[in-house]
Amino acid sequence: MNDQKYLTVSALTRYIKRKFDVDPHLRDIYLKGEISNFKQHSSGHMYFTLKDERARILAVMFAANTASLKFKPQNGMNVLLRGDITVYEQSGQYQMYVKQMTTDGIGDLYIAYEQLKNRLEQEGLFSPLHKEKLPKYPSAVGVITSPTGAALRDILTTLKRRYPVAKVIIYPALVQGTAAAASVAKAITAANRRQETDVLIVGRGGGSIEELWAFNEEVVARAIFESKIPIISAVGHETDYTIADFAADLRAPTPTGAAEMAVPHLNELMERLQNRKNRLTRSVREKANADAARLARLDRSYAFRYPRQMYEQKLEQLDRAMERLKRESKRFFINKTDMLQRHVTALKKQHPQQRIADAESVLNRQERSIRRQMERIFAEKAKSLTHAISTLDALSPLKIMERGYSLTFTDNDTLVKSTEQVNKGDIITVTLRDGKIKAEVKDKRESAVNE
Repeated sequence: MNDQKYLTVSALTRYIKRKFDVDPHLRDIYLKGEISNFKQHSSGHMYFTLKDERARILAVMFAANTASLKFKPQNGMNVLLRGDITVYEQSGQYQMYVKQMTTDGIGDLYIAYEQLKNRLEQEGLFSPLHKEKLPKYPSAVGVITSPTGAALRDILTTLKRRYPVAKVIIYPALVQGTAAAASVAKAITAANRRQETDVLIVGRGGGSIEELWAFNEEVVARAIFESKIPIISAVGHETDYTIADFAADLRAPTPTGAAEMAVPHLNELMERLQNRKNRLTRSVREKANADAARLARLDRSYAFRYPRQMYEQKLEQLDRAMERLKRESKRFFINKTDMLQRHVTALKKQHPQQRIADAESVLNRQERSIRRQMERIFAEKAKSLTHAISTLDALSPLKIMERGYSLTFTDNDTLVKSTEQVNKGDIITVTLRDGKIKAEVKDKRESAVNE
């Protein structure tokens, strides 16, 4: 046999792989399908199967390429892939090495937005329980935005118009681009560390979802959640909603709206203060008039006009009250004394010695009664016994035998009452008053009564 004709499995697989690698139709191809059996390794590599109604292919996306993804792939998701087809030599399977992945139908950014929003919501970052109340009269307002943007001008104009007494501190930050999210989060952290403002406005003007994306990043949401200073989110226009809006203590539809929420209107405060001043002045005047009228009534009262008569009346009332007190005290003392005496009498009756004496008296009476009953019962029983003895004595067979009668028994101690119980030759026992006689039946005759 010529072994040189036979290839090894490794050699065959290597040959097929080279065919795949040099085929231009298998390089940089575009595929679409549904993800299944998705798994992401701890290294960051993604392994999954791409399938349609009739076929499937294994796919791998290495960590270097997954870093650019805005969303996390999931089973059942329809995607568009770009990559190369080659053979994995160890298993001999052909598979796709993915370089780019986008969603099929729904935008990548929208999916990433929904995934992050759902995850942070489950963690409780949007819960109303964690929302801080805004201060009514802030002394300093912090603004985190681009120092060159129109949003900052709108905020400053509104703050100056509404509440010029408040100090405004600007924390410059990038609001667009790949470094924007980290810049905004860093500014929030710096403001909390410096603790020089009472409220923070975080935001920027309107734009596309890509331009607003920094405020949909997890690092910004967590920085807002961890802030000890209340935060108003003011990102984009009224219809724009970002993750920052949900994490903030309050959402404003626009940067101008955020400034209006952050501070009160000074004119309104002055008007409110003037109204309170007027009410206070009116209340003080009314109270002064009421007190003056009350003082006038007191000045005209009987007590102020005739103090001596009032004093003498009170003395008389005091004497009567003292007499009534003495009388009631004496009556009270008598009642309590009578009650005490009744309690003493009741206690004496319940005293252990008294109860023992009463019990001994009852016991003696019961003993005498029992003794009389026993004597009566003994007498009756003795009389009955004497009568029974007399009756038994009169009915005793021994008495009868004293008159010459006897009792006859068979050899098995059966009383003979009839001649039919014995036969000629039987041994019988005749019991007399003073002894017994053994006899043999020689003959038996029936009495004439039976004839």
